[in-house]
Amino acid sequence: MPTPADFKSIDFLREHIQTTLQFYHPRCIDPAGGFFHFFKDNGDVYDTNTRHLVSSTRFIFNYAKAYQTQGNADYLSAARHGLTYLRERHRRENGGYVWLLTQDQNLDETNHCYGFAFVLLAYATAYQAGVAEAKPWIKETFDTMEQYFWDEEFGLYKDEISHDWQTISPYRGQNANMHSCEALLAAYDATGHTTYLERATQLAQNICIRQAKLAGGEVWEHYTVDWQVDWEYNKADPKHLFRPWGFQPGHQTEWAKLLLLIHQRAPQEWLLPTAKHLFDQAWQKAWDNKHGGLCYGYDLKGQVCDGDKYFWVQAESFAAAAMLAVLTEDNQYWEKYQQLWHYSWSHMIDHQYGAWFRLLSQDNHPFDDCKSPAGKTDYHTMGACYDVITQLSH
Repeated sequence: MPTPADFKSIDFLREHIQTTLQFYHPRCIDPAGGFFHFFKDNGDVYDTNTRHLVSSTRFIFNYAKAYQTQGNADYLSAARHGLTYLRERHRRENGGYVWLLTQDQNLDETNHCYGFAFVLLAYATAYQAGVAEAKPWIKETFDTMEQYFWDEEFGLYKDEISHDWQTISPYRGQNANMHSCEALLAAYDATGHTTYLERATQLAQNICIRQAKLAGGEVWEHYTVDWQVDWEYNKADPKHLFRPWGFQPGHQTEWAKLLLLIHQRAPQEWLLPTAKHLFDQAWQKAWDNKHGGLCYGYDLKGQVCDGDKYFWVQAESFAAAAMLAVLTEDNQYWEKYQQLWHYSWSHMIDHQYGAWFRLLSQDNHPFDDCKSPAGKTDYHTMGACYDVITQLSH
């Protein structure tokens, strides 16, 4: 393993983005359309046909950001390649997006707000990278979300609607709203339209203040149709991939990051202390003093209920720690930033083949040799590095 670098160095962060991207590029590009979504640790593609909306959109983000910062024309070409597939294969005539597909067959046409959030993020990032035709797609996506997912009564987005837009799931979740907040901030940065910033702030306040009050001041994941806390949802399945039971420290720190991004665009008194509170609670309850890293979930008593180590939790947390360090001028957050990086450098980053391992046991052992199944494109890790670079560049 190489000697750990200066993790606060912009040069190191840029180099790390590049080595991470090199794991995927160009092997992830399918000449027939879109991207491959399933990679073994060594980079081998183990499923060439199945495509997930989340990976399709996150690859566009990866390439658009890389082109913005490096100017490599191949990255812009790859982003456009992904946009074509998104428009022609995922997008449906009724404005919905296919969630899961294989070749010419749609496996799941359910409309997920979570998916729409990443569609919006992809278009906003592409437009900011110079893809002019993506600009109207930003508004188109936002308008569709407003028409079908927006719940005016509660000031939050609904989660899941059938392919024909007729049947709305009773499930309500914070996760789709969190990623919608992220995407709306990107849409604001790309267009300058304050509507997106205002909506992002509304989501943040309703989740991190109003909803958090229902759960002891922290962000619970799952809610009923009228946005009451659903303490039982997936209690029997705490390791559910998209909707696990318990408090998610990674989402608490991710919200902390988003609150601070809002604060830098439109400061409000509640943003910084709320971000600090969410991060501090997550760290206090989920940091593993024995094995390092942040655990995946903790229960209502603050006890770890899922000790697994996920790559994205560490990445979003080091971005939040860096932002807190800059905005509070409290050095303890740089110390936490360093702890997260030292842990990740020692255990989560693949120094042989590149990119980050997806998942380790609590004592840092891999469960399998699948580095990046659908959903994982290292958008979290590279995105977190971009976030820190922005802070250090100010």
